[in-house]
Amino acid sequence: MASVEKLPMLAAGYERLTAELKALREERPLIVDAIEEARAHGDLSENAEYHAAKERQGQVEASIGDLEDRVSRAQIIDPTTLSGDKIIFGATVTLLDDDDKPVKYQIVGPYEADAKQGMISYNSPLGKALIGRKVDEEIEVTVPSGDKFYQVKKIEFI
Repeated sequence: MASVEKLPMLAAGYERLTAELKALREERPLIVDAIEEARAHGDLSENAEYHAAKERQGQVEASIGDLEDRVSRAQIIDPTTLSGDKIIFGATVTLLDDDDKPVKYQIVGPYEADAKQGMISYNSPLGKALIGRKVDEEIEVTVPSGDKFYQVKKIEFI
């Protein structure tokens, strides 16, 4: 029997997924109405409204399937219940970059990642390099813009 891989995520990420899923489910009847209305216009072979509505229906159904899969495999992790001296999923990490400027990241799931918001995926190059590290350890990461060097200054579970 195949095992189902859990998707670790924060509660906020789970809430975003379920809200998106709810919105798409609510869109379903509107799409059906649009298809019926377009079908009433006659010849389907040259009916752009009909084809657009059918295409949107396919996109929505695919998205719903993907979101239902992610929600069913979600493993919600509350960082405030974690502790330790190593970087793990959910940890908020303060690093010093090459110029000794502090940068702060939280290790999150791939569907929650937003580097501009300080949230990086555990399977991003930097996320992979950070997992398991301790305070004062130095890290070298190869990213598309080149090699980056960091030193871990602080690990928090907030």
